[in-house]
Formats: sequence, C-alpha cells, structure tokens
Amino acid sequence: MKRCLVVMAVLLGAVSGSFGQQRLVDFVNPFIGTGGHGHTYPGATLPFGMVQVSPDNGTQGWDWTSGYHYSDSIISGFSHTHLSGTGIGDLCDISVLPVVGKPDTCKVYSTFAHKEERASPGFYGVRLRDFQVYAEMTTSLRSALHRYAFPASKESAIRLNLGFAINWDKTTDASFKKINDTTFVGYRFSTGWAKNQKVFYAIRLSKPVKSTTVFLNKSETDKTEVKGDDIIAYLNFDTKAGEAILMKVGISFADIEGALEGLNEIKTWDFRAVRKGASDLWERELRKVQINTPDKKTKEIFYTALYHTYLAPTIFSDRYGNYKGVKGDIRNGKMVLSTHSLWDTFRAANPLLTITQTEMIGPLINSYLAFYDQSGYLPVWDLHFNETNTMTGYHAIPVIADAILKNIRGFDYDKAYAAMKRSAAQNIRGTEWYRNFGFVPADKMNESVTISLEYAFDDYCIGQVARKLKKYEDTAQFNKRARYWKNLFDEKTGFFRGKNMNGKWVEPFDPYATYPEGEKHPYTEGNAWQHSFFVPHDVEGLRQSFVSENGLEAKLDSLFTTSSKLTGNPAPDITGLIGQYAHGNEPSHHIAYMYNYIQRPWKTQERVREIMEKFYNNTPDGLVGNEDCGQMSAWYVFSALGFYPVNPASGQYVFGSPIVNEAIMLLPSGMTFKMVVENNSPQNKYIQSVTLNGKPYTKNYITHHDIMIGGMLIIKMGNVPNKKWGVENGDLPRSMTAPLVPKV
Repeated sequence: MKRCLVVMAVLLGAVSGSFGQQRLVDFVNPFIGTGGHGHTYPGATLPFGMVQVSPDNGTQGWDWTSGYHYSDSIISGFSHTHLSGTGIGDLCDISVLPVVGKPDTCKVYSTFAHKEERASPGFYGVRLRDFQVYAEMTTSLRSALHRYAFPASKESAIRLNLGFAINWDKTTDASFKKINDTTFVGYRFSTGWAKNQKVFYAIRLSKPVKSTTVFLNKSETDKTEVKGDDIIAYLNFDTKAGEAILMKVGISFADIEGALEGLNEIKTWDFRAVRKGASDLWERELRKVQINTPDKKTKEIFYTALYHTYLAPTIFSDRYGNYKGVKGDIRNGKMVLSTHSLWDTFRAANPLLTITQTEMIGPLINSYLAFYDQSGYLPVWDLHFNETNTMTGYHAIPVIADAILKNIRGFDYDKAYAAMKRSAAQNIRGTEWYRNFGFVPADKMNESVTISLEYAFDDYCIGQVARKLKKYEDTAQFNKRARYWKNLFDEKTGFFRGKNMNGKWVEPFDPYATYPEGEKHPYTEGNAWQHSFFVPHDVEGLRQSFVSENGLEAKLDSLFTTSSKLTGNPAPDITGLIGQYAHGNEPSHHIAYMYNYIQRPWKTQERVREIMEKFYNNTPDGLVGNEDCGQMSAWYVFSALGFYPVNPASGQYVFGSPIVNEAIMLLPSGMTFKMVVENNSPQNKYIQSVTLNGKPYTKNYITHHDIMIGGMLIIKMGNVPNKKWGVENGDLPRSMTAPLVPKV
C-alpha cells in the first residue's frame, strides 16, 4: 500500500489541472446516511481501518445498528468498532466517555447538539453539554487518539464501560487491569449475531490518573484487576479549565500484546499532527477518482459515496499479523480482512475496488482463503471470522472470479478455484436441493427463488473461471447449472416463481407480496417484481424466455410504472420505490441498466438519472436504504461516472448517463483514464455518441481492460434519445445465450 501511495503523490501534480486544488476531503460529509435507514456512522477511521471510533447514542433499535442515528440527542460513549450501514446490531466495543461527576453505575450519558458536532475523514468532534467537555478523536489503522478538553473540576474522569452493548449484542466476559497510572489493558468478549467476538484493548493516557474507581457487577471494588461480564472503570483526574487530556486506545483481535503494539502506530501526543496524517491519507485515496462538476452538491454526494466504499472490509490482523481464527484460536497472516457483506457488495462495491483499490484485492481474497482453510468453505457473511450464514448465495465466488478473469494477481488461482468448487458442493443452505432438482423447492426452504437464482449466477462464475483455467469438463457442468434459472421462470406471468418439489407452482401467487403470512416466502427481502430480473449473466436468455418478442422490455417498463403498493408483511429494507423498483435494497440495483441488453439504452439513461436525482442527496437522510458496507454508495460512484457492472464478473461496465463533466481515474499502473462528458446538463441525459481514444465507439458498455490500460473516453450528451447508438447486435453486453435480437 505504501508504494501505491508514493506513486499517487507523484501523479497528483500531473493531473490536477482544471480539477482545481481544493482538497477532496472537504467534500466528504460523514453525516450522509446517519439518518433515515442509511445506518452509517459519523466517526473517525482510515481506509479499511481496524478502528472505527464513533459516538453511540445508547438507543436500541434497527436504525441504531451503527450505534448512532442523526435523530438522537444523547451520547452514551465513544466505542472503537462499528459496522457501516448494515442492519446488524453488533460491535461497538470498548466504550469510553469523558464525564464530570461522582462515579456511578447508572446509565450515564450527555446531551449534544448537531451545531456543536463536526466530522470529516479521520476526525470526529462534539461538545458534551452535560459535562462541558469537548471531545475529539482521530485514528491510525489500529489505534484511536482521543482529546478531551475538560472544565475545572476535581471529579473529571474517563469512564470505560465494558458492558456496553447495542441491540442483540451482549458482553459474555471482560477484563480490566491497571498496569500503571497511565496504562490499562483488558478485553471484551461478546456474542450476538456473530457468536464469538473477541476484542483486546490497551489504553495509554497523557496524564497519570489520581485514582481509579472500578465497579464489578454494579458493586465497587478496590481491585485494579477484575474479570466479569459487567465492568465499569473510572479513570479519575483533577482538571483545570480547558485542560486537555489525551488518550490512545489500541485494539487487537488476538491478544493484549497486539493491542499494546497497536499503540505504537501513534508515536506522538500531537493531536493535530495525527489528525492531519489521517486527513492526508484520505486525500490521497480519494484522489484516485477526480471529478469535475460545477455542482457542489454532486461533489459532496460523490466523494462521500467514494469515502463510504473504503470503509469495509476492515483490517482484522494486528501489527504482529495475529487475529482470532474461525475456531477462536490465534492465527497469523500478513494482512487479513473481515466484515464481508458479500450479498450486497459483490454487485458493485467489490468490482469498484478492482479499479480504485487494486492492491487490496490480493489480501482480500487471501482472507477468504484463510477462512476457507479454517472452516472448509468460503465466507458467506463473516464478521470477525464468525460465519453468520446470513443472506443467500455463495457470493465470495463472483468476487474471486472477477479478480481471476481480470488477471489480478496476489493469490493462488488454483487454490481459489478449489475453494469455489468446494463451496458449491456443500450440503447446507439448500445447495443439495438446488443440485438435485435444478432449483430449491419452495416447500423445503424459504427464499427458494432468490437462492436458486443466485446459485445459478455463482455457478456461472465458476464456469467462467474453469474455462480460463482450461478445466473444460467443469466448464460444461457449471454452465449447465448456470441455466437452472430457467426452471423457475413462469412464461405465463413473466415472473420467477416458487415451485414445490412436485414441480407445481406455489399458489396463490401475488407478485406484490412480501413475506406473506402463513406461507413460506420464496423471495429474500422483496417480492416477485424485485427478484424477477436477477439473471445478470444471461439477460438475452431471459429475453428469449418471454412469449412475446418485447416481453422483457414490457416487464421492465411495468416494473417502474406499476403501483408501489406492497402486500403481505413488507421488510423495512424495501425502500426507494419507483413502481416496484426498490433502490433501497440491493436486488434492484442492476435492473435499470438491463435495457442496454435489449437495444433500448436510452431507457437506461432515463431511469438511472431519475434514481440518482431521487434517492441520493447531501443530508443525513441522503441514502434511501442501508449503506451495506459500501454497496449503496458504489452504485452512485459508478452511475455518476456513467457505467455499472450489471454482471459483476464479466469485466464489462454497461453505460448509463454520467452526471459529471469530467473524471480522471489514477490507475495502479501509473496511467490515467480520463472521461470528458460534453454538453452535460440535467436536461441532456441521453448519450448521442462516444469516442474512445479518438475513435468512434458504438458499444453500449466499456471493458475493465479498456479502463485499466488508460486512455480518453468522450461522451456527447443531448436532450433527446439517440435510438441508433449502441443497438446493433455487436454493441450489446455479453450474455450466456447467443443474441437473437433483430438487427436494427
């Protein structure tokens, strides 16, 4: 990573030009997504950092799964691990709070006001009104640096609450030990959605404590080393007005020694210097994609979105390379990452990283393979090397396939392929039903349609890798399975439907129903409308499956124009509706781009602009659904640039409607890929023509290879559709099924 950043610094001067000198970090607003159902956190972290130090309101509920929601008015502490935009109530480990008053075991918190709150990449600050303390924090990769400006008091303290938890998370064991008057260590073990979580901490203070007050199970003890599941410790000080006490907190997921070593990442007590270092690192990473637009709002949405795509996965190995393995033992690896929300991120967030963070792909996939070595399978949704088995599919497979097919190195292709095959051969999560019947029977398993469609795509990915590795028997086998989606397509209704083991459709059928009461539901967090377009590897095959020649186009049109009414028991994830298109949840994300496959790219251009305008803004409510570890934001980054990976393992990015006037991507090779969008405006949403490196370009997609070798793409826009551009058979994105579309 260091080598990459040096190259970045050299490149900055060469490409700044008309893009100006203003720092891109100034356009990032970490409060975007902290309201509504975005579930993001506003606190300080570094790209993929192990530490995410951020405020927690202490309120329980789905909208507080990051610990913080913009609607709240209290802060119960600042903890050091957080999830970005998920629906999961875990983490929020090692909670601290600067306080003034006598030590107490009751719930302690302070009110605050947003006008006294600040956040930027690598920094968070807020005034705690009840204590008259101004709290600031910044980070290195594995440590946080806090600075607290106290009032004059003989009852100032930093309160450590190892029993703090949100939602279904629960402390199972914890420890606190005083090493000396400035150093304290311990751990917090917890269970929740992920069953075996272990965080070790080390605290070092800039000023010795005058005393400590320790509570174990609500009772004060004179011991300075305690263990239990309910520990609160006060680190007590006398303070003068405005006196700043600084605190470093290092963490490890292996042991206390690793947490102590984490403290060495921050070698100074100069808060401004550490904050500047964090900001400068963010600046370098954000400058990998530079956009030019006169609209400040667009810049704020774009760079906050890009920032969000760098928050997960997170580094899991400490400075010694140690981490907690799948079985709870200590393992060692060079750079191990965790927090893989793969059901979400395989769609666009992971493909985006192959462009913006290419050097991270090897460590990312090696982390999957470490998980495979320890568990026998690739991860589905692992949190701190706990397999939660949440959501459908086995979507580490398309991420690995995408990297192999893009020739990204840094991991063992043969081992990765063996892991892909092993995961597809497991006999859990309905895979045996899928292999035996060609679909998952609805009377055997819930979410059967979604599971079947996603397994078909994952198997397509295995087939593509098999072809590249010249394993042709496997290619044929997995390509056959990649077509199992056909077994659940009902040509009479034009929907994918649940089918029982006897081969009969599930009745009654309501395409608007989500989680219908008293019946097994065949769709994941959605309904038939939202899940009837997930054949990203074979859109042409889907088109040919409709009875009428224009059946798929009519079904897509209807998706966006039908009633937004939901029947049954709708999940809270189904938000951002245009008709039954639900942008607030990932299964809809590729759908607007499918028109490109059926010779109607102008309809994609219309819908993509509409989605960007309706569902993204620069306020706390600026995300219409869960951020989901970068996926919601990755959709915007791609779409604002003008293309999107409909099939995220194809190496093809399908054109939409760019909203930036210019963009420069700084590539790991040292080359640049520049885009110029002529005549761009809110009204001029339609592509008129495209040139690539000075030559006319009629394909309605661009390849990963074309981007990564560098060059110049010019897109000319207009206010009426050009219905002759990008519509010939040779201009369409690739599908498994050969095109039979009429020649235009």
